Amino acid sequence: FPELHAAVPGLPLARSRVLPGIVLRRDFAAYCPADGELRALLVTEPLRPALTAPGVEFVVDSEGQYQAAFRWIARRTEALMKRLQSNNVKLLLSSAKQEEVVIYYAKLYGVSVVECLSSEEMALISEITGVSPYTPFGDNTDREITETAVVTFCQPLLLVSKRCVHIGFSSVCAFQPHCLILCGPVDGVNEQHAAALQEAFTMLQQVFKT
Repeated sequence: FPELHAAVPGLPLARSRVLPGIVLRRDFAAYCPADGELRALLVTEPLRPALTAPGVEFVVDSEGQYQAAFRWIARRTEALMKRLQSNNVKLLLSSAKQEEVVIYYAKLYGVSVVECLSSEEMALISEITGVSPYTPFGDNTDREITETAVVTFCQPLLLVSKRCVHIGFSSVCAFQPHCLILCGPVDGVNEQHAAALQEAFTMLQQVFKT
């Protein structure tokens, strides 16, 4: 329930509504409008490739070495974004914060990015889509992209002054997610209404439990 409702203070209760899909309460790190059905990739770590293995020190002795290392990182990041583009991946959903080089090439290749998702949000998206997070770097940096989620729409949503992300997923299970936009004059009223609704849903679950 916490991931399927958004409280919006400062508006009358009558402005409350139910929206298909889910609402992520953060803005796009990169937004590239795309029409029609598209693919989304879930990641849980930064996509900027590491120069060394964990626990190994990387020493730069000159400006030339530093520039060469940065060019290598940029080439690897660009190659990944090209692969995403060729697989029709237009949305990156990340629990990690991505670095500027990733955002730059995402914009260049038409990939929208939403970062810093909570573990609960990532788990909900995985449950809806049946897709597990992708690990692009490691021993095999060219691992095939096989698990992508089908997204029916992806667009910005403005809730008073807060910019959010509104996404519709093609669900692989009977669960068809909808998000409750709960409006009220102040936070306290919204919290009361949210608690009452959550209790009502819990009661309905118990009534219809087989």
